[in-house]
Amino acid sequence: MGEGEQTRLVAWSRELRRVHGRLREALSVSQQALADGEPAEPATRELLLFCHGFCAALNAHHEGEDRDLFPAIAQQHPELRETLRQLRQDHSMIGHLLAGLQAAVDRAAPQAELERHLEGVAAIMESHFRYEERQLLTVLESLALDADPDVVLGPL
Repeated sequence: MGEGEQTRLVAWSRELRRVHGRLREALSVSQQALADGEPAEPATRELLLFCHGFCAALNAHHEGEDRDLFPAIAQQHPELRETLRQLRQDHSMIGHLLAGLQAAVDRAAPQAELERHLEGVAAIMESHFRYEERQLLTVLESLALDADPDVVLGPL
């Protein structure tokens, strides 16, 4: 394997960490806006914008993993199929939590409720990201997948 090919393969590992970092940062910004005690209406308006962007980005990230990344990993590393099943299950749970957050934002829920929704998303998302990174980063450093990382992992 040439140096250029190895660089391209390692990019999947780096790209996953980069996308996870950007999603963590986006969630933190929204949590901080609520924690700073901004009036409920402006905070809700900001959260609505955040949720449209963040929720769409996180969903696109998980859909790309389920559609492109996980099948490639399963084909090249069948021993990880149970891990991938668990990660897909997490994606479903996170999608459910994001739908609850979106519904709360759409109806301008009180600040305390919005904070609870964000805390729930943050807890599951962080647990999922850590597990995924622990289980897959090494595999991603040698994964042969000829695809655009922005399509597979989301355009963050």
